[in-house]
Amino acid sequence: MAGPKLTKLELQIMETLWNQGSASIREIQEAFSEKDRPAYTTIQTTVYRLEGKKVVRRVKKVGNFHIFEAAVSRDAAQRRLVDDLMALFGGRTQPVIAHLIDSGNLTLEDVKEAEKTLRKLERKDKS
Repeated sequence: MAGPKLTKLELQIMETLWNQGSASIREIQEAFSEKDRPAYTTIQTTVYRLEGKKVVRRVKKVGNFHIFEAAVSRDAAQRRLVDDLMALFGGRTQPVIAHLIDSGNLTLEDVKEAEKTLRKLERKDKS
């Protein structure tokens, strides 16, 4: 099952939770660079929306604030993003791969790793 769609800000907040394990809204806000730091209330509203999407959960209350943690793995969120990207291309991988090559983001080492993975999948399918 695919997880919910996440906005750029939601993904940035999730990145903080994946890296730190758990954090308060203030700690999440402070993880942003000063230059790009959203207002506390913006983070708070977004965290509550993430909680509504069941992507984060409250793990404890300390004083008058809550500590949150990710309820969805980084891998699951990344898979959803890749699935959405592929849907934009009608499921065709060629345009995506061509762009990655043209932009220099796909290396020969990446291709070798992909080949290894494909060979493993092929062997698994045969058995």
